[in-house]
Amino acid sequence: QVQLVESGGGLVQAGGSLRLSCAASGGTFTATTVGWFRQAPGKEREFVATISWVPGYSPFYTNSVKGRFAISRDNVKNMVYLQMNSLNPEDTAVYYCAAAPGGTTIPTTQSEYRYWGQGTQVTVSS
Repeated sequence: QVQLVESGGGLVQAGGSLRLSCAASGGTFTATTVGWFRQAPGKEREFVATISWVPGYSPFYTNSVKGRFAISRDNVKNMVYLQMNSLNPEDTAVYYCAAAPGGTTIPTTQSEYRYWGQGTQVTVSS
């Protein structure tokens, strides 16, 4: 059983940056793929980015955040980060981190992830 806790959300002006953190405990975190999802008001939860624990596997991003967001992980500290730059109001959402067992696929759907955090709010003002 892996427990995930997100932090780092907040209010930022358009064009600004935020770094979200996801702290993991329990289970075998180092053998999981970790992803970030987000859910805007009135919209479905959507995939944002994912990173495998396997060396050599490149992170994968949804098109709308490519070049602006960067996902990284520290397996020693059991942490995953989402650096978000050039934020715009369309990025406003609750951001969730999630973990999927294994590391040799690129899971982009919610059903592929077994463990979820409680979410952290990101609000981008125009």
